[in-house]
Amino acid sequence: MIEILKAIAQGIIQGITEWLPISSTGHILLLDSIWQMDASKAFFDVFKVIIQLGSIMAVVVLYFHKLNPFSPRKDAQEKKGTWVLWSKVLVASVPAAIAGLALDELIDNTLSVPLVIALALIVYGIGFLWLESRKNRTFPVNSLEAISYRHALGIGAFQMLALIPGTSRSGSTILGASLLGTSRAVAAEFSFFMAIPVMLGASALKLVKCFFLDEYCASCKAILDGDQVANGLCTTCHTAVSHPTFTSQEWLLLAVATVVSFVVSLLVIRFLMAFIKKYDFKPFGWYRIALGLVVLAVLWFAPQLFAR
Repeated sequence: MIEILKAIAQGIIQGITEWLPISSTGHILLLDSIWQMDASKAFFDVFKVIIQLGSIMAVVVLYFHKLNPFSPRKDAQEKKGTWVLWSKVLVASVPAAIAGLALDELIDNTLSVPLVIALALIVYGIGFLWLESRKNRTFPVNSLEAISYRHALGIGAFQMLALIPGTSRSGSTILGASLLGTSRAVAAEFSFFMAIPVMLGASALKLVKCFFLDEYCASCKAILDGDQVANGLCTTCHTAVSHPTFTSQEWLLLAVATVVSFVVSLLVIRFLMAFIKKYDFKPFGWYRIALGLVVLAVLWFAPQLFAR
């Protein structure tokens, strides 16, 4: 039962933080460090990516008509406009896709640590405060149709920064789009749509890598690098290695967290779109800075809390 509660907590965190510019991966890693799931590291590496599918489905459900080029309620011109929107979303996704393929190992093995998360939270928090403090800001791009392919590619370049845990995919894209003259509402919506191909691609890559490429040692409870495997054996404990497998409990935890993230995402997306019509992103900037400072304080005074 405790593990189910942990999965529910992870789903809630994912659903809230995926769309608010405060970093979902950073919060998930921090939560697991403090309240660790009873699961293998191989499973958690997949878990933290796959539960994003629940968040993606929330976008698809909420924006189904706008994103559906086959909708019978659209005329020929509107259908063409939807295809153009999708093409811009795909263009914006290219930089992160290329960087993600190249840096996947570095991100998982080196950057997914509390110190990096804390620094990213603080840096981008300051970025949001600076952005919203600029005077005489103008928003020449105030509709999805006004986003050019060059503009989309520029936003996509900012999305690459989100590969660093703690940055926030929505945060980097909204910040980048705003710097390029996009209104808050349009920046947020385009960021939502960019999440679909990026998260689907990341999930597919993680599943293929886990079940077909990774070598796992059950005795060491670790995914091994190439030089740690010789003749099908772990060079540390000389136990036979295999591709990772998950228990029925782990699959249940993944399903629960994904469903919870879907439901919570539905509510959070609606909240954010209503919020930014009245307010700016400063509250999120202050929150990021405060959380980053708390993480740094914990690292300094009680590093044992970050167990994983």
